[in-house]
Order: sequence, then C-alpha cells, then structure tokens
Amino acid sequence: MTFLAAGTIKGTVGIGLPTAAVGILSQALDPRTAIALVVFPIMVSNAWQVFRSGETLRALKDYRIFAGVLVLVLWPTTALTAAVSQATLLIILSAVIVGFAVINLMVTPPRLPDRFDKPAQVFGGVLGGLLGAFTAIWAPPVVAYLIARRVDKDEFVRATGLLFLLGSLPLCIGFWQQGLLTGDLAVTSAAMILPTLAGFALGEAIRRRLPAERFRTVVLLIFLAMGLNLLRRALW
Repeated sequence: MTFLAAGTIKGTVGIGLPTAAVGILSQALDPRTAIALVVFPIMVSNAWQVFRSGETLRALKDYRIFAGVLVLVLWPTTALTAAVSQATLLIILSAVIVGFAVINLMVTPPRLPDRFDKPAQVFGGVLGGLLGAFTAIWAPPVVAYLIARRVDKDEFVRATGLLFLLGSLPLCIGFWQQGLLTGDLAVTSAAMILPTLAGFALGEAIRRRLPAERFRTVVLLIFLAMGLNLLRRALW
C-alpha cells in the first residue's frame, strides 16, 4: 500500500516517490531499512519516466554538471549512513521532509540568470548528494533549481526523472557496499516495483482528471505532517 500510494503521487505530480515511501515506512521501520526498500522502485520508476519523456541525451547534456556532482558526492557519503544513530537519521529525515513541504508550499525561488547556472548546478549537486546519502531524498535542491530556471512542465518531468535515476545508482551501490542493502531487502525492494508502477499509471490517470496543483498541495501537507511526526519520534 505504501508503494502504491507513493507511485500514485509520483505519477500525478512527477516527484515525491522516495519522500512518500521513506516518510511512511519510517513511521514504523528503521530509516535505513526504509531507504534500502525504495532503491529499486526509484530506479525503475524514474527510468520509465525518462523513457516516456524523451530527449534524454539533450537533458543529460544540459544537466551533466548537476548529475556528475550528485553522483560523486552521494556515493562516498553513504558510508556515513551506517555510522549515525537512528535518532539522528530520523532528525535529518524529518528536517528534509518538513523543509521540502514548507519550501514548496510557501516559497517560489527567484529566477536564476544563465550566468549562475553552472555554480547553481554544482551547489545543487553537492546538497542533493548529501541529502540523498542519508535519506534517499534529493528532490528539494533539484526542484528548487528547476523552478528557479523556470523550466516548463515537460522539461521538469524529464529533468527530475533523469536526476533521480542517476542518483539512485550510487545510492544502490553505496548501500550494498555498506551492507545496508541485504539480499532479503533487495528482493523485497524489487518486488515493490510492481505496486509502484501500478500507482504510477493510476497517478497519470488522476493527473488527466484533477488539477495537479490541488493534488500537489494536499500531498505537501501530508508530507509536512509525516515529517513532524518523525521529528516527534526522534525527540521523544
């Protein structure tokens, strides 16, 4: 049910799969287990999103700096995930989810001039790599960057799919190297691909019938509530 819901959110608004899945699972599971379970659904759903959006080579050229820095930072940083306590991970995870929800509900980043594009990609890649290694959620800097660049809806879906797909590869390798993605968890994660894709198809149907902005607002409010509950778990 978690991955069906997370896939539905992603199919409707183009983002939010790891935020929803890790946020829901972490209400009851160790955050490391929750993150490990989302690895394969992230990879497959974003590969599907990239395939459907087209112009992959052009997008890879446009966002190569962001993607390269994201991968280079995320992979080695996963070594720190196994070393931190569950309470610390819950605090980091709750801060990311709450921040993601509040920023998207209340703030529109200023337009980013072309001359600052490359530094912004480097900064976004570093921040996304750090967040992704600890939480499997690197959407906030990606979304903020794309909104600041004022890309259209199709480009937004194409770019997020590509950056989320590329980020999932070092996450998978890093978690496997650290012993966090065990054989049993890998099998379970792979099994979650089916409900994720079913939810993705359902989300696309919803997107054609309901205003995506209204659904996005509801989703962000749910994320905010989940993040605050995770913070409560960490502190008490």
